[in-house]
Amino acid sequence: MLYGNAQIIAMKEKYIHILSLAMTFVYGAFVVFLYAAEPRSIEEISSKAKSTVENAVTKGQVVTGTYEIDRQKYNEGLQAFRIDNFIAARDSFDRADPEKRDVKTQFYIAYSYYRQGWGRVSNDDALFKQGLTSLERVTMLDPNFRSDDTNLQLRTPAELRNELEEGMKVTADDFNPLRLVRERK
Repeated sequence: MLYGNAQIIAMKEKYIHILSLAMTFVYGAFVVFLYAAEPRSIEEISSKAKSTVENAVTKGQVVTGTYEIDRQKYNEGLQAFRIDNFIAARDSFDRADPEKRDVKTQFYIAYSYYRQGWGRVSNDDALFKQGLTSLERVTMLDPNFRSDDTNLQLRTPAELRNELEEGMKVTADDFNPLRLVRERK
């Protein structure tokens, strides 16, 4: 069939069916995404979509064995850790290792709970408990882990666990006035 100088080519039914199924699938996936993400505005849709795609990519990297932490976020966390900004450090470490698979990053997270919760007079038991929870991940990932950071006085999970557990106990030593001159590790 000719239309002017152009020839019209009839499309095969099979291709129309495949294209229709693909479009239906994409539309259905979009509707499911909207229900799952529950965006409150149009602007929020793009940010939720971005985080969903990043999460799917990270899970795919874990499955294929190519997972790596975000070095830039890790370095930001390390810098914040060194200037005693532990909340920002943990936030950066969490963004650097969203799957919680890097033993070094998880050790720094546990250590940051120790450093933030430590006090000359008393310790923050809630932070110490969170530190112990993070330390369990370190032990699961690598039971023989030893930090190579020379700035840390506690280099193994066992040493850090001991400090966290001792800090949560109430003993007669807690009432010793010399405790006020002790140094944080």
